[in-house]
Amino acid sequence: MPIQGRAALTQALQSLGEVLAHRGETVAVAVIGGSGLLLLRILDRPTRDVDLVARVEAGELLPASSLPPGFQEAVAAVAADLGLEEHWINAGPDDLLRFGLPAGFLDRCQPLQFAGLIVWVASRFDQVHFKLYAAVDQGPQSKHYADLLLLAPTVAELLEAARWCRTHDPSEPFRDSLRQTLHSLGVEAHDL
Repeated sequence: MPIQGRAALTQALQSLGEVLAHRGETVAVAVIGGSGLLLLRILDRPTRDVDLVARVEAGELLPASSLPPGFQEAVAAVAADLGLEEHWINAGPDDLLRFGLPAGFLDRCQPLQFAGLIVWVASRFDQVHFKLYAAVDQGPQSKHYADLLLLAPTVAELLEAARWCRTHDPSEPFRDSLRQTLHSLGVEAHDL
């Protein structure tokens, strides 16, 4: 079952943090996507999962796929207790980390503590980058495009996000789709 909004997400993260604390563990992760927007109070809608872009250790961003086994056990326990999808924590977006997050990403994150879980929530500015990238990939009918509109980015933010997107996909077809998406948002970009 999807996570049914901000209150359910907060409950799930608190439960996860309590399981970790009970085991004597503390884990820090960086979160993006819809769950990040829920935590920032930018939207309140169901989300399928919590997208982890990285594990945070001593101020360093490490691949989320390298989370300790105890973390996965705690995630499974919370899923069973709350009736969530087995993979309600998704480490798939750590590919973004490999290609490079926007400069200063961690400095702009908002840390939230849930007992033994520290969640570094991507800032609105960084979410503009991620949502533009996803909107180009999935089109104007996608939730990512709707989320991008909700973020109400400025022209300068969209242009900076577009330059970052090009570092992740320098192909000509992506550039053309990026220009079309920006055009639909009222932004003309000729130097991509």
